[in-house]
Amino acid sequence: MKKLGLDATDIRILSAIQNHGQLSKTKLAEIVNLSATPCWARLDRLKTAGLIRGYNAKIALERIGNFTQVIVTVSLNSHRKADFDRFEAFVREHDEIIECIATGGGMDYVLKIVCPSLAAFQELMDTMLEAELGVDRYMTYIGTREVKSTPPNLAKLAAGSLVPTIPTDRARKP
Repeated sequence: MKKLGLDATDIRILSAIQNHGQLSKTKLAEIVNLSATPCWARLDRLKTAGLIRGYNAKIALERIGNFTQVIVTVSLNSHRKADFDRFEAFVREHDEIIECIATGGGMDYVLKIVCPSLAAFQELMDTMLEAELGVDRYMTYIGTREVKSTPPNLAKLAAGSLVPTIPTDRARKP
């Protein structure tokens, strides 16, 4: 996949829509500090390049009702492509699994699951095990409250580091 060359203005546009969702042409241009027509042309280029997957609202689930949130780590018996494909197809078919990250290291996947109850979660896990997906082991972690959930800071990522730099002109004390 060819990477699109992005400049600081492109990053400001992406950051604005990431933080605010869909905006009017005027409001986006105002936030980005660019006139409306070139701003909109850049946005169209970013959309065409596939950098914008969609627009979402972050819903306060806790204000709707009591839901069970569970983080599950999964390790598979075998590590053939077909095994990963079968497991990932199962994940895509179940709306309760809202995030799935393939990992390297001790576990193969980390899942974030939201169900109406602990019983519904257990039913999902039983279905997963009955589907013979080659699950070797899994660990569950019940979420008690959300401490932080934010999108990444695009400007810092684009600059090459999420770690703040320390000014070199300061004298260090021994």
